[in-house]
Amino acid sequence: MTSINWPTPKELTLLKRAAAELRFLLTRGYDKNPAINFIGNHYQLNKLYRHLLFRAIFPRHICQLRRQKKVIVAGIEGKVLLIDGYNCFITLESAIKGKPVIRCDDGFVRDVSGVFRAFTPSHFTYNAWTLMQRVFTYHRPNKIIFFLDAPYSNSKRFCRQIRAWMYSSDIIGDCILTKRSEKEFGHLDGIKVSGDSVIIDNSSQVFDLSGHIISRMLRIKPIRL
Repeated sequence: MTSINWPTPKELTLLKRAAAELRFLLTRGYDKNPAINFIGNHYQLNKLYRHLLFRAIFPRHICQLRRQKKVIVAGIEGKVLLIDGYNCFITLESAIKGKPVIRCDDGFVRDVSGVFRAFTPSHFTYNAWTLMQRVFTYHRPNKIIFFLDAPYSNSKRFCRQIRAWMYSSDIIGDCILTKRSEKEFGHLDGIKVSGDSVIIDNSSQVFDLSGHIISRMLRIKPIRL
């Protein structure tokens, strides 16, 4: 299995079979990484598709808890949004570029690109921003704060760009550099905007901005396993 974009019908059938077996093991208490390794070896899955399984498949009780935290788009109106910047931009860019995005068991849409440290803003990034800006305009939050991981090489420049975009769009908020956004989100008040499992599990309310845009605005149907 060597595809780097959308799986072929044959590959998708195999992935769904592997996903069903992974769910079976997870519901019986098996650790996720060893289970994926076992199933991946059995089906001879490459690194990309093992990563896809890791991102998409979760135990049922975790999925139920996460779905209870999801906020619909109207729920962001008048609220404070705390946005996991790289997570949202990279997921949106993956969809815009035609790369795989998946509707995961917990209801969140995720990418499988794994390009965080190598991320470089481009015209795709601006395209992603214009889509976000439309959501913020139609469902106006009270305040928006983007968080970017400071250790990444392009973060300072990207942070300045986001501030400029927000200013030109008359959006109240800021962009902040952090050492580790998933660690700093937990104690802050506001609706978290991310598909990161750590952030979701440590939040009371989460809005899947990328998933909303991909499904409702771009009309892209994410992979389901």
